[in-house]
Amino acid sequence: MPADDRTPGVIDAIRTRSSKRAFLPTPVSREQVEAILQLAGLAPSGSNIQPWQVYVVSGTARDRLCDEVIQSASGDRSGHGREYDYYPNPWREPYLGRRRACGWGLYSLLGIVKGDREAGLRQELRNFTFFDAPVGLFFYIDRDLKQGSWLDYGMFIQTVMLAARGFGLHTCPQAAWADFHSIVTPLVGAPAEQMLVCGMALGYADPDAPVNAFRPERLPVTDFSRFQGFD
Repeated sequence: MPADDRTPGVIDAIRTRSSKRAFLPTPVSREQVEAILQLAGLAPSGSNIQPWQVYVVSGTARDRLCDEVIQSASGDRSGHGREYDYYPNPWREPYLGRRRACGWGLYSLLGIVKGDREAGLRQELRNFTFFDAPVGLFFYIDRDLKQGSWLDYGMFIQTVMLAARGFGLHTCPQAAWADFHSIVTPLVGAPAEQMLVCGMALGYADPDAPVNAFRPERLPVTDFSRFQGFD
């Protein structure tokens, strides 16, 4: 790509975006969140149907929700689970190997050794504090929408994360929240005809937290792309 075709701000946002798992208590204003969501609303969608619905929590609403989910997540989870399949069942290669490398890479950085279930649970429960981020977002979709709208939703969520970088903010998308949709949905006021896709932490990343240095390995272009017709 010629140098004059590059847009540094966009490239920097893509390169610096990563899932952060430790945030500062620095407040994030409603105006900032609205500006990010307004930008994300420019994401494409088939026939421009814009299938996203977002519920944003902060302050006491956030704290109450976190407390209730942590209480349930710390005990018997038999009555909980997400309403859609996220991962393959059963797992197979190469995806199983990548999953393990990501999980153990993160745990190694945190000093959690294999078999330490108590430490693993403590880290898992951090999801339900939004990793201390002051703002949480929940993304819902109408139940009758099909796979194409879910593809559109992915582009919207990615745009939220990139737009956040433009405000000096970071994010962590969290499918874990979908396991506790029965608690989240009434607390955020989502109607029954909508399904929880995932949550997301939003805030200022803690630059001193070792966990925020974690960047899982990414595949080179040659591993996932095939080119034809280029000279």
